[in-house]
Amino acid sequence: MLRRETLEPRSSMWDFLASYLHFLRMKHDYSCAHVGKITKAARQTVSHWESGYRKPDEKQVALLDELYGTGELLATILYWAQAGHEANWYQEQVALEAIATEIRIYESGLVPGLFQTEPYARTLFTMGGSTDVEKDLRERMARKAVLSRANPPRIWALLDDNVVDRVVGSSDIMCEQLEYLIELSHMPNVVINIIPRSVGYHSGLRGSFKIFTVGREILAYTEAAAGGRLMRDPNEAERMRVRHDLLGADALSRQASRARLRQLQESMG
Repeated sequence: MLRRETLEPRSSMWDFLASYLHFLRMKHDYSCAHVGKITKAARQTVSHWESGYRKPDEKQVALLDELYGTGELLATILYWAQAGHEANWYQEQVALEAIATEIRIYESGLVPGLFQTEPYARTLFTMGGSTDVEKDLRERMARKAVLSRANPPRIWALLDDNVVDRVVGSSDIMCEQLEYLIELSHMPNVVINIIPRSVGYHSGLRGSFKIFTVGREILAYTEAAAGGRLMRDPNEAERMRVRHDLLGADALSRQASRARLRQLQESMG
């Protein structure tokens, strides 16, 4: 189990990386000496990585990814640590996204960041008043490593009709975004369901949320314009999971959702 302090709001991404390296070594039952031999580092250096006193470099992290069979996961976490993003609430959900075995998403307003095309995301950052659009765009696109990593998470995304029929940027940008959603929906680990407007009011309209399965833990995350809240309490997380299930019961099937996306794409073309 991940040490709970790694998910505290004041923890940095470096703290998270250190704790996760310890978690992986314990999971595989490796000694510090063994990990050091693989990464060409001293046993004490490995211990210092896990305590946060020292930081591995990109070559060492690449060797750790190979050792633990984590694809480019550790490299992605290192990227975020080096980026030094200041929004702790955002760091939390990105960190969870990177290691979760299952991600459940409900989105009421915009295409989830993990599913955004570059032109769509660029439009959001530009219109949202970003002070460094290119930096924000690189960081968002880097998150896509989650989709192609070894053993990618199972993702079940429920998108309100508002998400997919609102033109963001231009018709061309939106058509490309809808095409990408259709492509994603064919991935074996990704399910995308559209909640039609005909459902009327539903509980999801109170706000977007995500549910992450990390090891044996289930954590829920609610989002807001200026921040978010991580729910660690098992009872709270279970209530959010039930809400996701109930919303899914009112959603279109996978095939019907693809047909809806294609219909919208044709109407915008």
